[in-house]
Amino acid sequence: MRVITTIQEMRKEISKQKSHSKSIGFVPTMGFLHEGHLTLLKKARIENDIVVLSIFVNPLQFGPKEDFSTYPRDFARDQSLAECEGVDLIFYPSVEEMYPHKTSARVIIQDRTDVLCGKSRPGHFDGVATVLTKLFNIVLPTRAYFGTKDAQQVAVVEGLISDLNFPIELIPVEIVREEDGLAKSSRNVNLLPEERAKASVLYKSLTAAKEAIDKGVRDPEAIKTLVSTMIRSESNGKIDYVEIYSYPQLKSVEYLADIFIIALAVQFSRVRLIDNIILDLGQEIGGENECFDT
Repeated sequence: MRVITTIQEMRKEISKQKSHSKSIGFVPTMGFLHEGHLTLLKKARIENDIVVLSIFVNPLQFGPKEDFSTYPRDFARDQSLAECEGVDLIFYPSVEEMYPHKTSARVIIQDRTDVLCGKSRPGHFDGVATVLTKLFNIVLPTRAYFGTKDAQQVAVVEGLISDLNFPIELIPVEIVREEDGLAKSSRNVNLLPEERAKASVLYKSLTAAKEAIDKGVRDPEAIKTLVSTMIRSESNGKIDYVEIYSYPQLKSVEYLADIFIIALAVQFSRVRLIDNIILDLGQEIGGENECFDT
């Protein structure tokens, strides 16, 4: 495994691999890797000749109340985990390497950002799209891997790749869960013991929603009420939102049909958790998140 810190050297290595017709799987991250990231790397390893992991804490996607300087970093640990997963190249640039001067151009996302978590984080996805545009042009991947836990980000990336004509296949990867269904996250350790015991209701409520849909319920408001009621009755978490939108367009729906997402965010005492399922009524409803096909 090789660690590369400059754009010039990364482009040189990618050019070399491309000259040998190697397929490149790319997993962009901000580091501090967890099991969700490792799942992306495992899938990329299976499906590609070369696996590239980028580790870059992107200042453009941090809001004024979000502290870029305190974002967790542990490159030695990340490097060890990446090596265990068979990563070929780690792209680990500095902020000065990625943004050597004040940027004269940024990517502005005009759709899919004014709902869910994006509603309270104006400009966040502009920063995400800007750095991904740079990374895509540096790494030139065949396939790019993103976890569907942040389904809004996947939707934004799908639009970015499509609208800017990147020759990249987007691979959404299903949510990794604990045995009781709670979506795995580095934030879970911040749950109090009694909160952790009840946090499984998030996925339980989504499962109940799917079961109701399987039985023929098509009213989005009825499904949202079902989810909200279950969360309130079985936990002390404060609901930020429970929403249903078309996917990946993230538009309001009055009747459940085609592909849609049921997404939620719940604030506990010290941590805010998100979860979702994506269903396609145009196909037989099976597992979660299995129906988003780019």
